[in-house]
Amino acid sequence: MRLSRYFLPVLKENPAEAQIVSHRLMLRAGMIKQQSAGIYSWLPLGFKVLRKIEDIVHDEQIRAGHIPMQMPTLQTADLWRESGRYDAYGPEMLRMKDRHDRDMLFSPTAEEMFTDVFRAHVSSYKDLPLTLYQIQWKFRDEVRPRFGVMRGREFYMKDGYNFDLTKEDALHAYNRHLVSYLRTYERMGLQAIPMRADSGPIGGDDTHEFLVLAETGESEVFYDAQITDLTFGDREIDYDDRAACQGVLEEFTSRYARTDETHDEAAFNEVPEERRRVARGIEVGQIFYFGTKYSEAMNATVVDSEGNKVPVHMGSHGIGVSRLLGAIIEANHDDNGIIWPEGVTPFHVGIVNLKQGDEEADAACEALYKEFEAAGLEPLYDDRKERAGGKFATMDLIGLPWRITVGPRGLKNGVVELTSRRTGESVELSPADAVAKIKEIYAKHPDPKGA
Repeated sequence: MRLSRYFLPVLKENPAEAQIVSHRLMLRAGMIKQQSAGIYSWLPLGFKVLRKIEDIVHDEQIRAGHIPMQMPTLQTADLWRESGRYDAYGPEMLRMKDRHDRDMLFSPTAEEMFTDVFRAHVSSYKDLPLTLYQIQWKFRDEVRPRFGVMRGREFYMKDGYNFDLTKEDALHAYNRHLVSYLRTYERMGLQAIPMRADSGPIGGDDTHEFLVLAETGESEVFYDAQITDLTFGDREIDYDDRAACQGVLEEFTSRYARTDETHDEAAFNEVPEERRRVARGIEVGQIFYFGTKYSEAMNATVVDSEGNKVPVHMGSHGIGVSRLLGAIIEANHDDNGIIWPEGVTPFHVGIVNLKQGDEEADAACEALYKEFEAAGLEPLYDDRKERAGGKFATMDLIGLPWRITVGPRGLKNGVVELTSRRTGESVELSPADAVAKIKEIYAKHPDPKGA
């Protein structure tokens, strides 16, 4: 993509309505535009990152054996009356009537609808285990939407639902989701800590939230500092291996880590004082096991091996896809703008031409552009006739991890400048070596296959 042809409406000044870093930088970098309170248009740069995050989520869900599908955003109230949640959910649910005076709602979550699909098509234990999921827009009518996409009313979310014959099977599904979530967040350059949480209106006793530590987090969190030393890394895991998945759960949840809703001061005080931490966290996902709460209420049963009709055991598992953009920015920025991790960057490398119109500089930039495209990488070429300072400021603001600067003086010596956005360090390399270096970096961050 050439910047002269791209739609990137950057702002020079900080928007007055933006209270936190991610909201401010998303507006300034031309990623989103507010349409009404808590509702945003996703402009090309923001939409591009949203898709990168979505693809990683799909990739890891499919790797874990989960099956993607798509549900409607509008649901009938009748399903929610079956589960008993229609009146209990509260004012966050956007209720409406269609032209035939039927009660409808804009989906805040989809336990009922997935249960309805399951009961219509599955009747035997032989079809279990089964996990279905979607990535879809949701709506919760927050009383005070704020912080941009971090607490909007409309949001993009992955929600998955497991259906199992027994509690033991369902808890393995719980563990499988925990492992897949750890992999998902690390691929995005985040450390998301699983913390014992409150189930809220979803229900169930077993639940963990995944929180990214950040000063602007909405939750107060209490944890053992040792947990921040844990990483899943490059290890491979067999998702059918129950002991292996249980081992990962124990590794990442055996140390104290809780949100303020489930905090136990006595248990926290058992952690050595030098390791006790109190901070703020951003919730980016949650997993639940809630047993037969929905299957009993909605008659979602299967015939077991002895011919008995039994309700299935269920859980639900969410990742805030749109919220993750805000969380990633909160964890990766400086005074000049965003610093995208390589796994989610909208473009792999920026090319800055210091003297647009110079024959040699133009030719070198075009050659770099074509080489990156041939290698399957996406460059963003700033071919505008702007001052160098303005070009650098734009690149810093939008946060591409790597920048190649091309100018007549360097070309006379056969070099271009490769700069790391994260460290600010620059090295002079031949154009061929600069391309090779970028290719080497992104070989460690392969693009996901998606769904």
